[in-house]
Amino acid sequence: MITVNPYLTFNGNCLEAFDHYKKVFGGDFIANQKFKDEPGSNHPASEAGKIMHISLQLSPGYMLMGSDTAASMEPVKQSDNISLSINTTSRKEADDVFEGLSQGGKVTMPLENTFWGSYFGMLIDKFGIHWLVSFAESR
Repeated sequence: MITVNPYLTFNGNCLEAFDHYKKVFGGDFIANQKFKDEPGSNHPASEAGKIMHISLQLSPGYMLMGSDTAASMEPVKQSDNISLSINTTSRKEADDVFEGLSQGGKVTMPLENTFWGSYFGMLIDKFGIHWLVSFAESR
């Protein structure tokens, strides 16, 4: 079964926002990775403490996720600071969903194996919606 989770993007205050959301919604952080945690990171020292990825589990199967923008990315505007995160049940399903969503759109990160253990990619569909597609072998 596919699950869809909101993914919020911030210009440097992601952890502050997620600490607030945790107070409001409860739940636990199941991921809290900073840019400095990335193996071989070439991010500037000024963003070492920024959030690369954070997940707040709200209930079984439902998460609120987010990150700060990297220096190599444009700052987000209020209208493009949310993405929909799709978690698939197989690599083939990830490929099929990614291919379908990317038709007429723009791939911002091709599907690939990542250091955190997921098969993952990002795109903006032809309607301007930001999507994150992921499959984790361990699921």
